[in-house]
Amino acid sequence: MGALALTLLLGAQIVHLRMALRRHERLEKAVIAKWRPLLTAALAEAPPDTLPPLPPRERLPFLRLWLHLHLSVRGEASTALNEVAYRLGCDGIARELLRNGNRSERLLGVLVTGHLRDSSAWGDLMQLASAPDSATSLQALWALVQADADKAMREMLPTLLRREDWALPQVANILQDAQDICARYLSEALMQLEAGHLVRALHLAEALRVTLPAAQLATLLRSGNTELAIAALRLVQDPVLLDDVRQRLVHPEWRVRVHASKALGRIGDRSDIARLQDMLGDAQWWVRYRAAQALLNLPFVQAGDVEALAAATTDRFAADMLRHALSERDAG
Repeated sequence: MGALALTLLLGAQIVHLRMALRRHERLEKAVIAKWRPLLTAALAEAPPDTLPPLPPRERLPFLRLWLHLHLSVRGEASTALNEVAYRLGCDGIARELLRNGNRSERLLGVLVTGHLRDSSAWGDLMQLASAPDSATSLQALWALVQADADKAMREMLPTLLRREDWALPQVANILQDAQDICARYLSEALMQLEAGHLVRALHLAEALRVTLPAAQLATLLRSGNTELAIAALRLVQDPVLLDDVRQRLVHPEWRVRVHASKALGRIGDRSDIARLQDMLGDAQWWVRYRAAQALLNLPFVQAGDVEALAAATTDRFAADMLRHALSERDAG
């Protein structure tokens, strides 16, 4: 009897869930049928003079439809969608979701707030950006940047450098439209950070293609910290740093020698051909490989010059590496 009762209870629950799902699907279809024509008219620069009310039961489906359309448009079309949302009070609905919604509803509220560029939700977004949930906190960072990039970088930079769970490619994608602002704040904070946070700041600068002052990079290269030296070498673009880069070619850590060779391929002059030739005899394969690539990257070195170097060298490993780099470039 107990097993039969449990079976009947399970069956009733399944029926209830299926009926709830069908009600939800019917509501979604009704909301789309009601609101898509009005939102499409707004996108066509013909927003209706009056809008129907947005009942509580239609709010979440409407916001999902609105977000779907927002992701497919840019510029003035986005402005038209925002105007409709503000007229319907969606900014207030989104703030309510940020404060009292479940996880999926909070995420929906964050996305709506970000697209609306609603700075009045700043406190709620800051709280979510500090939450342990990586996905929600990253989206909250995005919404803050959308609302006010300068203020977001000023207030969130310490958190951004501390949150190891925030993947740098995702952070860089969020900040890509605020590169100049990021460059300013990173440059100001650079010499005040701990070594661990400093390395992450340099990696972020690299991901954003931010150019940092040569004087700061020179200080980092001379710091004696291997990880800092590697991160700084990856950012070197200015020939004024040539002497500092050349000194790293004899660094005891092979990874530093690798990135010093790559940096010479970006900023080196003709005298560096001989230095890179010497690096072809390094004990580490990766150093020899990057040195060969760096020779090919020098703008004044032609393929024929590299072939001549390979033919003239008495080091079989160096010759093989030069020919390997040449064949790779030709295949690419």
